[in-house]
Amino acid sequence: MKNRTAFLGVLASLALLISCRAAQKDETVPQTDTPSPRVTFDMPQGRNAIRTPDGANALDLETPLRCHVNWQTQQLILTLPFNNTAFKLRSLQSSDSLPRLEVTGFTFETMPAEKALAKLLKEADIKVAAKDAPYPSISGEDLKGELQDVVDMITNASGIFYHYDENKKLLTLSRRSDQVVYVPKTRPIMLGLLDVLRGAGLTDITPNWSEYSVTFNADAELRDKIKQLINYFESNPTLIAYDVHVFKITPYDGCDIQWKALLDEFNFGTITTAQTGVIGRILTTTNDININTLQRFLGSKANVESLSEGKFVVPNLWLSRFDVGKCGQMSCAESELSVLAKASVEENNYVTSDVTLEKSNGQITQFKVKNKLGENFMIIGLPTEIFGQKEPKGEIVVFMVPRLIKTMQTAENIKNNI
Repeated sequence: MKNRTAFLGVLASLALLISCRAAQKDETVPQTDTPSPRVTFDMPQGRNAIRTPDGANALDLETPLRCHVNWQTQQLILTLPFNNTAFKLRSLQSSDSLPRLEVTGFTFETMPAEKALAKLLKEADIKVAAKDAPYPSISGEDLKGELQDVVDMITNASGIFYHYDENKKLLTLSRRSDQVVYVPKTRPIMLGLLDVLRGAGLTDITPNWSEYSVTFNADAELRDKIKQLINYFESNPTLIAYDVHVFKITPYDGCDIQWKALLDEFNFGTITTAQTGVIGRILTTTNDININTLQRFLGSKANVESLSEGKFVVPNLWLSRFDVGKCGQMSCAESELSVLAKASVEENNYVTSDVTLEKSNGQITQFKVKNKLGENFMIIGLPTEIFGQKEPKGEIVVFMVPRLIKTMQTAENIKNNI
């Protein structure tokens, strides 16, 4: 292309030809991925495979923050100042700017996004490489603006990412991209972001506790969800923090625990509600049944084994997860248990929690519970048989205390612990 005027003229002609449906041969979209050299490791495989020792795998930088709960001095309401300007989301894939060229009108009928971009960029002598095509088919009519803006329109509409290499004159497309999000230097917000990402099913994430950033590989849908979460904090949102303790109990007599004995042990009204799920039951209680009184009650009837203790944070109306194995022994069968919660705060500090228990192969049970701040709830009647233990007979108990964290924007970062 000799000059900008020639480029504009070619684009106009191309748009006219497409609008008249002139027959054209599809442009070939070249692939740039070249096979990496195959690397082999001369180590035993299968049952005799050499693996990373459990002691190394157990190292988790979140443990000091997540896996400790001070049950004696819980703050049910915490006000958390933070600097909103600390939020930032960007791609880790570097990209050069596209040429400063003006598109006067680009029209195309239904075709895969990579084909549309190849047609658009052909006259600019820019090639397109589609890593994981085909992409969604879209249409465009009389698209105008700078070339980069038009490329953004097409890629955003089809939910794909791109980066441009100016030296190679190559635009590379992909469905996923490595992203990093920076958050204010406050632990609850950092934990909340991690729990939301895990609640969305993303497990391959890398938090940096020095930068207060999280790196992850995302598709366009997840990237947009994180953008929504960042925007959500602009309105001074509320976070719900759940303190969690998970027990395994094995009755001394080998029979079922008689939970009705709670009614004799505690005053009437201590248990405020009781609901039944597909498996198990969920009880809402006053603080007369707390972690200490519950342990004393259970200890008189069964051997009590603590499996996991920790906390997770849920932004109002979002979904987060707590993986029992992160704060327990990964070697035990119950380590695959996860607690997911979607919470909403209502008037007078009532919290409605949609709580789901699941393990690696699917959902176990689900409850919807409403309680006021200061009340606790616990899930009982989960047989250990769910995790492959038929004998001796036992149960899993999940005890949870919801707390509120109210955020407030300030000009400076203030560090707070939960």
